[in-house]
Amino acid sequence: MPVHFGIDRLVEEPALLLDRLSPVKRVGLVTNDAATTGAASPHPLRPGRVALRQAGIPLTALFAPEHGLAAAAADGSRVADGVDPLTGLPVYSLYGARLRPTPEQLAELDLLLFDIPDIGARFYTYIWTLSHVMEACAEAGLPLAVLDRPNPLGGALAAAEGPMLDEAQVNSFVGRWSIPVRHSLTVGELARLWQRERLPDLDLHVVSVEGWQRPWQWPQVGSPFVPTSPAMPSYETALLYPGTCLLEGTNLSEGRGTAFPFRQLGAPWLDGQALAEWFNGLGLPGVVARPVHFTPAASKYAGEACQGVMLHVLDAGSFRPVQAGLCLLAGVLHRHPDRFAWLPYPTAAAGPGYGHFDRLIGRLDIRPGLSGVAGDPVAAVSAWTRADGWAERVADLLLYGPV
Repeated sequence: MPVHFGIDRLVEEPALLLDRLSPVKRVGLVTNDAATTGAASPHPLRPGRVALRQAGIPLTALFAPEHGLAAAAADGSRVADGVDPLTGLPVYSLYGARLRPTPEQLAELDLLLFDIPDIGARFYTYIWTLSHVMEACAEAGLPLAVLDRPNPLGGALAAAEGPMLDEAQVNSFVGRWSIPVRHSLTVGELARLWQRERLPDLDLHVVSVEGWQRPWQWPQVGSPFVPTSPAMPSYETALLYPGTCLLEGTNLSEGRGTAFPFRQLGAPWLDGQALAEWFNGLGLPGVVARPVHFTPAASKYAGEACQGVMLHVLDAGSFRPVQAGLCLLAGVLHRHPDRFAWLPYPTAAAGPGYGHFDRLIGRLDIRPGLSGVAGDPVAAVSAWTRADGWAERVADLLLYGPV
């Protein structure tokens, strides 16, 4: 059976949603250029906002997350308001002067739609834009409809990886509320969770995906992977990102400024051959490391020759990216204790970005803990990445099977 995204279903049958909310004359849309129709749509890979207008949905305003409407702005950079060249509609940035729609903007709407592809990692910021949008809609008494999409990393809850976020210690725009790093939910399922736990008065609707099964990762969906941000060009990148993004808060290059962001890592002082041999000796499931040389054109070590490793996923089903990322960090700490350093990561939402690794990993004890696991980190990392209680917490909110 073909997989039809939420937007495909709404475009083909607007009454799915609009008849429940009539009258709807003014609709806002939170979106970007990555939010296209699916390959199974009669009009495949059409920009979602264009498809909605052609289906008669009365769009009057657009809202854009980090990276802007074009999904092309640099990571963490402030995005200004503008005008959409495809539709002529105003575009209000939710990653600049504000993180959520204003009451005045929402007062001009009868309904707000949310349609942005996620990649299944807690610190990929689009889901936190959703959280702010949900709060704003609840306060305004405005209905919100999430047009759901498959999780590219699959929905197998057994593959979810912690740590769970410690909200009291490390709440930020890369993690506001307590979920695992790899959460194994769709955006629509996350919205249902947050409505139940935090925003019970929100008038939430989810237009679900048709034909998707939880174990399926992106290759089984049958649609091309549309890059969701400048450094997220492929499914292979997304598969590694929950682990390799942790390097942002260090003096290791995470591959930005190269052809393989988040798939390779390194530094001018790193011994890539030795690190690859050590990492492969751990016997982690589904992944191997290969020594590489690269010279970033931008970001860390721009113009400098780096040694490092590239990760290759051999079995996506058994691969655990957070485990792999933490083990790599432990290995570099062990082999290069005098060269490795933790760094801030400034962004428009986080300011100077101090403690960035702690905010990514979601706890304050793991950074010092990595220094203590020496050359054999697997047991400690396996304990840190547990997602105890997560499957039970979300079981009755799931929209897709089999679990």
